[in-house]
Order: sequence, then structure tokens, then C-alpha cells
Amino acid sequence: MSAKSENAKELFKAGYNCSQAVLGVFCEELGLDFETAMKIASSFGGGMGRMREVCGTVSAMFMVSGLVYSSGKPSKEAKLEQYKIVQELAEKFKNKNGSIICRELLKGIENSNSPIPSERTDEYYKKRPCIKLVSDAVIILEKYLAGKTIDKV
Repeated sequence: MSAKSENAKELFKAGYNCSQAVLGVFCEELGLDFETAMKIASSFGGGMGRMREVCGTVSAMFMVSGLVYSSGKPSKEAKLEQYKIVQELAEKFKNKNGSIICRELLKGIENSNSPIPSERTDEYYKKRPCIKLVSDAVIILEKYLAGKTIDKV
């Protein structure tokens, strides 16, 4: 375990959603203030607003990669390079966890589209793999960032 993955798990345990926990530990090196990062990632928990679509940890990995590698320009080349990175990160996460889709990662857990967040009880943490997924996403990102140059596309 890395210090960042441990910090991300602590953010999740403190009540931040999975996406916030991942993005939150990269704020300093991204030059992004924590409060803004928490606002940006707030909608992506529970597989995007608890709709159980793409896992919030995966969405946060994509946010970090965009902030690190993308120029944000609308060129075909810039999009191509960023989409390659997104697909590579998604593949690494999928290889480790079997899916990037929240409802598939939460096998056996009630799949309600209710916007009401689940209570964070001991039972919640026992049943869900979310803390592990938060840690996995951070570790994947750390390894990816260490192996790439951080030049903007």
C-alpha cells in the first residue's frame, strides 16, 4: 500500500465518495485546491450519482489523467492521445477488478437508483469492495504516472 492509497481510503471512510477519495489525494501535485476537487468529483460517486454506471474511482482516474496529460484543446490528435490513456487505465482497472461498472463491482448488493446515499455503517464497509477499489485506482494511477512523462498533449 502506498501513502496515497491509504489517504484515499481514509477520505472514503470520512464520508467522501469514491471519486472524491481518489481525486482528493492527487490535488496537491495537480495544483488543484481540495475544495474544488471535491466539488468536481461529487457527482461521480456511486457510479455517477448512484446510478451504478462507471465506477467513481475510474471516473476520478480519468479526471487525473486529463489534468496531467491533456492540453484540453479540441484537436483530433489531443483527443486521440487522451482516449488512449483513458482506455489503458480502464483496462488496468478492469484486469484487476473484472469490470469498471459500479453495479457489476457491487455484485450481490441491492441495485437501487435512489439518489439517497447509503448509510456508512460497519455493515456497509463489510459488504462493499469500495475501499479496495479506491486503493486500487490510486495505485494504478501512481504506477501509470510514474511510468509516463507529464508533458501536456
